[in-house]
Amino acid sequence: MNPHPHRPQQRRPALRLVSTKRLSRADWLEVRKQGLGGSDAASAIGLNPYQSPLALWMIKTGREDALPIAPQDDLASPLYWGTVLEPIVADAYARHTGRKVRRVHAVLQHPDPDKAWMLANLDYTVVGHPDVQILECKTAGEYGARLWRDGVPDYVQCQVQHQLAVTGKQAADVCVLLCGHEMKIFRIPRDDAVIERLIERERAFWRHVENDTPPPVDGSASSDRALRALYPHDDGEVLDFTDDAGLCGDFDELLDLRERLTRLQARESRLKQRLQQAMGHASRALFGNGEVSWKRSADSTVLDNERLLQVHPGLLKRYGKVKPGTRRFLVRT
Repeated sequence: MNPHPHRPQQRRPALRLVSTKRLSRADWLEVRKQGLGGSDAASAIGLNPYQSPLALWMIKTGREDALPIAPQDDLASPLYWGTVLEPIVADAYARHTGRKVRRVHAVLQHPDPDKAWMLANLDYTVVGHPDVQILECKTAGEYGARLWRDGVPDYVQCQVQHQLAVTGKQAADVCVLLCGHEMKIFRIPRDDAVIERLIERERAFWRHVENDTPPPVDGSASSDRALRALYPHDDGEVLDFTDDAGLCGDFDELLDLRERLTRLQARESRLKQRLQQAMGHASRALFGNGEVSWKRSADSTVLDNERLLQVHPGLLKRYGKVKPGTRRFLVRT
């Protein structure tokens, strides 16, 4: 128990696992495989909207080459712009708050031996300020900004609490640049109850890594991509699950859900068509709880591939590209 309840409890500082000043990106990624960093925390416990536990498990167990990951210099990737804009966001934070920030050129490790798998790669530290010690910089575009409407999203909260757990610090500021022009700053204090639950769930995930056993899927698009990457080919084997009550129950529930979805989709189509019929040539229709629009899109010019190949049949052989097949999941009763 803290003998001085009004003073922050003194905790052991994080260990400096490795310096990143001259560390190549490839070596940095290998170091990250030794444990879970702050950006892994939400994925490990199933709260990251962009990455599932299964996808993270593939990365931590050296199977990441099979995953469809955007190149580091992909200008269309939010990760690229997040990296480019990070120092700009940090500078804006320092100017706005008057606080000095400093880069941390190291991968940090939890000081407790039983939590050595907990790592942290901080964006910045806040220097000489009693109320806040860590700065986390974020950027969000039009889609990502929606997740910030009610404050800091859960997946970022997990990241920050993980960082506070590793470093023993008391609070962090999250500075986010929304849509390239709106900056917001949020204070996240250390929550030991949350940290305790977070460590428990992260530890459960890390056992999957240590045992090389995949974690359960979560129904996300990320899990779907991970499954296709993990099992890209079928071998012709037929498995008999008729005596597995759990899997038979899953199959029966799947059949029931698909039947209900079919009925709901048919109902949706009828309702949509009734509204379209009532609108006729109108562009918009207003209702008590909202509105709909039914507008013609602009004409566009596309390549008539079928006609082109009829006139120049040799083009397919000359410029054709094999598209790899994918496994299809078909359900039959």
